[in-house]
Amino acid sequence: METTSTMSLYWMIFIGTALLSWLVQISLQSKFRKYSKIGIPARLTGAEVARKMLLENGITNVQVISVRGRLTDHYNPVTRTVNLSQGVYDSQSIMAAAVAAHECGHAVQHAKGYAPLKMRSALVPAVHFASQWVMWLILAGMLMINTFPQLMFIGIVLFALTTLFSFITLPVEINASRRALAWLNTAGITNYETYPMAKDALKTAAYTYVIAALSSLATLFYYISLFSRRR
Repeated sequence: METTSTMSLYWMIFIGTALLSWLVQISLQSKFRKYSKIGIPARLTGAEVARKMLLENGITNVQVISVRGRLTDHYNPVTRTVNLSQGVYDSQSIMAAAVAAHECGHAVQHAKGYAPLKMRSALVPAVHFASQWVMWLILAGMLMINTFPQLMFIGIVLFALTTLFSFITLPVEINASRRALAWLNTAGITNYETYPMAKDALKTAAYTYVIAALSSLATLFYYISLFSRRR
């Protein structure tokens, strides 16, 4: 009875977070289209905004490059590149400016040794390994719970690592957005009309990370519950 109740609660949380994630993605894409049509007073492209922010923060060893795809923007601390999607790199919109500044926010974090970013970067190799094996180990562990419970335990440990990574990502992303918004305002890239738009876009993007972290935590508790009961 307890197992059935646990599974029901898990599926309610899983469906709920999946629905929230879908709604946030729809909202983010809608705002991306809306704010991509609104220009910024400075008339700078996303690439120019990025280079300006890097320069004004004393960062000269980071390149700004264009990458394929939509919403594929990211900062790579290994190659020291700010990678902007095609819709951001050449656009003079408020959305492009906000996204470019956010990614440069990560570059500023890297340059200043921001602790959560250093922690996240250190976990990347382990999380990459965990993501490749975790589901196989948990599935095999469920099937062999009575004969080889250690297998599922290892899977849970690996999943816990990915959950930790999700939660460490939260302050990294939120802080990058704060740095971006502060600079956009002080540098005169945004004004009283466009600043709230940039803030709205970055806040919506942050929600995706919050939902992902909560969903991962709920799943972790579910696996722990199954392990403790089936033993």
